[in-house]
Amino acid sequence: MKMTRAFNGTRRACLSLLATAALAVPLGAHAQVQEITYLLPAPGTLPAFGPWMLAQAKGYYEAEGLKVNFVTARGGVDVAKQIGAGNAVIGGAIGDTPIIARAQGIPVKAVAVLGAGSLTQLVSHKDEKIESPRELKGKTVTVLAYTDTTYYALLGMLSKVGLTKNDVNIQAAGPAGVWQQFAAKKASAMAGVPDWTVSAMDAGAQVDILPADIYFKSMAQAILASDETIAKNPQLIQKLVRATLKGMKDIMADPKAATAVYVNHVPVHKGKEASIQKAFELFNKYVYAAQKVPGLMDEARLGELQKFYVTNGVVPKETPLKELYTNQFVTAK
Repeated sequence: MKMTRAFNGTRRACLSLLATAALAVPLGAHAQVQEITYLLPAPGTLPAFGPWMLAQAKGYYEAEGLKVNFVTARGGVDVAKQIGAGNAVIGGAIGDTPIIARAQGIPVKAVAVLGAGSLTQLVSHKDEKIESPRELKGKTVTVLAYTDTTYYALLGMLSKVGLTKNDVNIQAAGPAGVWQQFAAKKASAMAGVPDWTVSAMDAGAQVDILPADIYFKSMAQAILASDETIAKNPQLIQKLVRATLKGMKDIMADPKAATAVYVNHVPVHKGKEASIQKAFELFNKYVYAAQKVPGLMDEARLGELQKFYVTNGVVPKETPLKELYTNQFVTAK
């Protein structure tokens, strides 16, 4: 008898929960979820991909009817190649990646840029008192690679003070070595991103941060899509852009709260909450801030960057700017 009452009570409780859940689910949520491969230029566990991980953790993609699977490619240009070849509909790179991609005949555009600032900063040791790229002459500076945006941003900064790569000992040190060599004082500075800056600080480096924007306006991270997908399935791109930008806005609104959600979703960072929050705060200050419309591409800035790439032989000629980006997905209501 007691078992029957207990069973009936449990059954009623379950039915009640199911009814409540059914009421809570929007009518459209029963539609089939679309599965999407989203290419990232580096491992998704890096704090730089916080907006994407938050969008996934907080159900922003799911609310758009999407199941997003993140896959790591070999850098931003590889992301562009894969998207251009139709192997993925969307991917991440830097805002200026389409300049390089288009020059290689890859039909991709930037459909959103995550911030008005540059992803790259010049990070130096506080006791070196480097207040301008001019003071790097004869010194060692680390970058990720000689084909990476951090390298081009460093060259751009040097060019604004009358220096070239021959005036500085630039070392391509890889994704770990770039900050490890700097932290070990084997380099006076690094052209780095907030993730690496925090890693160097955690390793004991006392740093000064000089935004690249002051001298050379390189770009923040971007979302890329192919011309074909933009033309044939703009609704899909709109959903992906809208959800990802919500993740960025969450970091901007409350880095501490965003850190808690992020670390729970990316458990490899458990116990490193202070470092993640510090990285998010640096992204807010140097990268995300001051964008009039979240995700908006600055055409004049893109044009100046392309001129620099042509002048320095990175690409052979200029591409019409309208072929490199579209703002239709960030200005849409």
